[in-house]
Amino acid sequence: QVQLVESGGGLVQAGGSLTLSCAASGSSFTPYVMGWYRQVPGKQRDLVGTISRDGTITAGDSEKGRFTIARDNARNTVYLRMNNLKPEDTAAYLCCAGIFTTTCTHWGQGTQVTVSS
Repeated sequence: QVQLVESGGGLVQAGGSLTLSCAASGSSFTPYVMGWYRQVPGKQRDLVGTISRDGTITAGDSEKGRFTIARDNARNTVYLRMNNLKPEDTAAYLCCAGIFTTTCTHWGQGTQVTVSS
């Protein structure tokens, strides 16, 4: 049973930075893809970015230039560095992983990011 545990969320002022981390466990294999989505209550889940085992990144549209995704395959951990945060970045950030596919099939519980103006 694959488990994803996120950390690093919290409250930050506009213009500030946060780094989220997500560690995968429970699989004998290094996930093919890991990444982040975000969701605001009542709205669809939006892609922030994913990164494959070989480092290929697929990024969402609105965060380019401010958010950076990276991973440590040895630790089965994916990171999301968020700079120049804006109030509209406020959301639950969910970690995901796909063990053998490019599609996220496992999800974490989410970590809340709140950006105050």
